[in-house]
Amino acid sequence: QVQLAESGGGLVQAGGSLRLSCAASGGTFSSYTMGWFRQAPGKERELVAASSWGSGFTYYADSEKGRFTISRDNAKKTVYLQMNSLKPEDTAVYYCAATTIGGIQRNPTVYDYWGQGTQVTVSS
Repeated sequence: QVQLAESGGGLVQAGGSLRLSCAASGGTFSSYTMGWFRQAPGKERELVAASSWGSGFTYYADSEKGRFTISRDNAKKTVYLQMNSLKPEDTAVYYCAATTIGGIQRNPTVYDYWGQGTQVTVSS
């Protein structure tokens, strides 16, 4: 069993920064592809960024390229999402997720484990 717990969300002014953390317990963290998703009211859950375990591949959605950075610390079993230049449209509940399927996975249905989410609110 794998448990994921997000933290680091909160209220921030437009243009500001936040760093989200996702701590994992159980399983073998280094063998998982990790993804950050977000879901706003009335919107579908979308992949923000992902990091594979094998070759260090990373993925960013077009709207986040140049602003967000995903990283992982396998020793601490933690994945991070550094968010800079935040915009009001970034407001959402952010979730981390894990899958044993190799490579970058964009479809949320293939992720096996999910955290409870952390709220990010960006004021204008």
